[in-house]
Amino acid sequence: MNHVTVRFLGGPADGAVRDLPTEPDGRPPAHWVLSQHDDADAAGINADHLYERAPDTEQDDTWTMRYVRTDPLGMSE
Repeated sequence: MNHVTVRFLGGPADGAVRDLPTEPDGRPPAHWVLSQHDDADAAGINADHLYERAPDTEQDDTWTMRYVRTDPLGMSE
């Protein structure tokens, strides 16, 4: 499986860089859900953070995934 480098902008993953699997056209998925599970914290944070792919790569061939919204755990699928 091929991977591409993406940078997350906005939301809780702001600035994070990861490798994501490519679609058949060589681009990262149009949407990506990052799940946050905090089973030990009293705040009980359990959320899905939805990101969507920007149309083009940046100058360094890194794709951008932009923050869309946060939903309760499991609601973004």
